Amino acid sequence: MAAGLMRKIAGDAIAVYSAGTEPGTAVNALSAEALAEIGVDISKEKPKPIGGLLREVDIVVTLGSEAHVEPVDGTCFENWDTDEPSERGIDGIERMRLIRDDIAYRVADLLNRIETRLS
Repeated sequence: MAAGLMRKIAGDAIAVYSAGTEPGTAVNALSAEALAEIGVDISKEKPKPIGGLLREVDIVVTLGSEAHVEPVDGTCFENWDTDEPSERGIDGIERMRLIRDDIAYRVADLLNRIETRLS
C-alpha cells in the first residue's frame, strides 16, 4: 500500500520499490480494492523479498511490529507501526480503508521530509 501511495503523490520524482520481509504469494485483494477506490492500481504487483534492495536504496520503511530488517550502513530505516482496526472489531474493506488512510498520512509526511532535505 505504501509504495502505491508514494508513487501516486511523488510521481517520477522518487524511485519507489515494494518488497516484504515475509512476502506472500499475491497482493492482498482488500488492500488492492481500498487503493483502487482512490485511483491507485497495485493489481499487477507481485510480492517479492526485500533482501537485494537493502543496499540499493536510501530509505527503507517497514510496516508493523513484526517486520524486522538488519540495518545497513548508509541506509535510513523507519518502522511504521500502523493502526490495526481489527483490534477495535473493524474488519473487511472498512479495515483496509482505515489502514490505507493511516499509511497515506505517513507517506505524505515522509515525502515532505524528503523534499525538505533536498531543498
